Amino acid sequence: MAAIAQLSQSVQELLGADISASMTDVDELTIVVNAERITDICAALRDDDRTKFEQLIDLCAVDYSAYGEGYSARKWSGLRYAVVYHLLSVSLNHRLRVKAFLQEDHPVIRSVTDIWPCADWFEREAFDLFGILFEGHSDLRRILTDYGFIGHPFRKDFPLTGYVEMRYDPDKARVVYEPVTIEPRTLVPRVIREDSFGDRDT
Repeated sequence: MAAIAQLSQSVQELLGADISASMTDVDELTIVVNAERITDICAALRDDDRTKFEQLIDLCAVDYSAYGEGYSARKWSGLRYAVVYHLLSVSLNHRLRVKAFLQEDHPVIRSVTDIWPCADWFEREAFDLFGILFEGHSDLRRILTDYGFIGHPFRKDFPLTGYVEMRYDPDKARVVYEPVTIEPRTLVPRVIREDSFGDRDT
């Protein structure tokens, strides 16, 4: 815990007002930062001798629109989307989670590929699945779904069956997209028992 306290102090001294929240959970420090200054923040965390986060381990997106439902009486009232950066300092042997919240109507944030080139595919994945735009990314294309795919599958308002389906049309000699024809079905197995099930003979 002393190492985390020291890291927290160093990060606070380095970033100051750019940090809006800080918390420690499972022996790992998480900070929430100003999304508009993400490139300056990440560059400082990489270059400063007190932090030296040379490596971006992971970058992912989160949709908080249904956060806490069914588990907590409090409904989420913050911004809907967040981009989360998991950083590692190999030389100083510590980790940091950096979280930046984005506006719901147009989730956009600067790319960090100039700071950590490995962010390339991570940002493409977050764009593909969540629809988050990364300004300055040199090749922001879909990476997991088809290029003609409509929508972003990990948004919590995206239908489980999707919007369209594709098939090969032999008459047109190409793949065609059509509205989904899958009928809604119950995914829970239905169990039917006789009326006398469980009765004991007396």
